[in-house]
Amino acid sequence: MDKNGLIIDLEDICFGYPGRPRVLDKLSLLFFEGERMGLMGSNGSGKTTMFHIIMGLLKPSAGRIEVFGRPVKKEKDFRDVRKRIGLLFQDADDQLFCPTVLEDVAFGPLNLGKSQDEAKAIAGRTLESLGLAGFQDRITHKLSGGEKKLVSLATVLAMEPEVLLLDEPTTGLDDATEKRLVEILRGLDISYILVSHDMEFLREATTGITCMSNGTIVLDDERIPHTHIHVHEYGRYVHDHGRKWPA
Repeated sequence: MDKNGLIIDLEDICFGYPGRPRVLDKLSLLFFEGERMGLMGSNGSGKTTMFHIIMGLLKPSAGRIEVFGRPVKKEKDFRDVRKRIGLLFQDADDQLFCPTVLEDVAFGPLNLGKSQDEAKAIAGRTLESLGLAGFQDRITHKLSGGEKKLVSLATVLAMEPEVLLLDEPTTGLDDATEKRLVEILRGLDISYILVSHDMEFLREATTGITCMSNGTIVLDDERIPHTHIHVHEYGRYVHDHGRKWPA
């Protein structure tokens, strides 16, 4: 870990898919220990691509990446990153591939060198902490969308990461499950970056909201999504906010 608690340091990251304009255009980001960052942006603004670059799933065409105080460039560098940072994919079906819930959640601990018994115990505790006790023998592909999302989160948390990257975690969740997810995230002692289009969810689950636009981080506060209330005497009539009314 960087002595200043800096976990992720991206500088001037560029990336584009073949035959398409750049998705990331000189993107820079600093993410520190203890942060719970909300990240908004329109579809195609580069949020998911940035996550995949941090994890080494995509390689930038330019820029510098440092994670936990060390530069990461080659595949071997990212292996340690993946042990310490958990990525929740936007689509749960990209994360779940085993026949049963228990096998999916135990897969990560097994890959980290845990024994079969240890991995099953970790999986059981993780499922219980998410309100999924009794799901161990459920058939993964028969779960509802919301259930798949929570089981996907369980597969990530079972690896006991130091940091989470959460890509649209509320997709497919009903209101009650979304509320439960907020409680779960608030109860975690983990730094995380949370991508969502749901402003209310971000307000409840994060300590600050950042915006991405055109492949970079927006630093102008006026362009960061926000809500406000205003009252004036012409509120009940159709009016133009750009017009200056006479006194």
